[in-house]
Amino acid sequence: MIRLEKRPTPSRFWMAATPLLAVALTMIAGGLLFAALGKDPFEAIRTIFWDPLFNEQFASYSRPQLLVKAGPLILIAIGLSLGFRAGIWNIGAEGQYIIGALCGAGVGLAFYPAEAWYIFPLMVIAGALGGWAWAMIPALLKTHFRTNEILVSLLLVYVAEQLLASMALGAMRNPEGGGFPGSRNLQQYPAASNPELIAGTGMHWGVVAAFIAVIFAYILLNRHMLGFQIRLTGESPRAARFAGVNPTALTLFCMGTSGALAGLAGLFEVSGPAGQISIDFNQNYGFTAIIVAFLGRLHPIGILLAGLLMALTYIGGELAQFMLGLPAAAIQAFQGMLLFFLLGVDVLTNFRIRFGRSEVA
Repeated sequence: MIRLEKRPTPSRFWMAATPLLAVALTMIAGGLLFAALGKDPFEAIRTIFWDPLFNEQFASYSRPQLLVKAGPLILIAIGLSLGFRAGIWNIGAEGQYIIGALCGAGVGLAFYPAEAWYIFPLMVIAGALGGWAWAMIPALLKTHFRTNEILVSLLLVYVAEQLLASMALGAMRNPEGGGFPGSRNLQQYPAASNPELIAGTGMHWGVVAAFIAVIFAYILLNRHMLGFQIRLTGESPRAARFAGVNPTALTLFCMGTSGALAGLAGLFEVSGPAGQISIDFNQNYGFTAIIVAFLGRLHPIGILLAGLLMALTYIGGELAQFMLGLPAAAIQAFQGMLLFFLLGVDVLTNFRIRFGRSEVA
């Protein structure tokens, strides 16, 4: 008989070991998936995790892309982790990412073709405010009408996707684009572009913002009273109420911060790597960032490392599709396995596995 026995306190060892175990199990299960598709599992795993970094044939392109892909994932995951630690579940970061991109790009396009230093800073502010405002919808509904923020934030993603399609086909469509959907290319508009800061590295302002967010989140959670209130609310809501924590203010702060960071990620992406508003602009960064947040144990440093790992699976997955002919759905399933196994083995943090008959009191 196999049973779970509650630990007196969460295990620090398993808290650190479960992400590594989840990665190992994902590789094994992913290898079986690739074998079922008729591909060499060892070659597929090597192509995803090794070749983008160490195969000189691909590394010159892949290494800079690591920061390009990791930047938005880390930025969004940092914001989500604050709410998750407090038991506030913002699942709609993908929608906030889209709205941030629309607001930021809208400001930049409104100034076209002017050249002024203040255009890009205004775009950054607009992107953050757009994501913040979109996150405030489920936040205010939760605090005033007791709605479920998971459902509301998730359903708003589909509204944001429709707005994205509408803007790409309508108000933001490039008037010189021959009728094709999509806005002007912001990379060709210097005042509104987010170029590489150091050539050949992939470092742009979005990556810088992600690193700054990691530092500020670490300080907030470990050195500030607000961070203590966030942790206390997540660990013991009843104790938090006795300690005088205002749940309404905390919900608004966590949802607003995560929305603003997701909006910033969208702005930096549309003004940099993506370059324009298009129907397929969103890359599911908002959903993948949930995996990054949990893989990083909701800790800023862990999220930084997890973001780089997840970015590697993006780049390696694209390489595996090109080199081995793996379907895109298989790569997405492989990424989903990571969260599945992480949540599965995380039970070891709070429970021991016992074998044999349970003792009757």
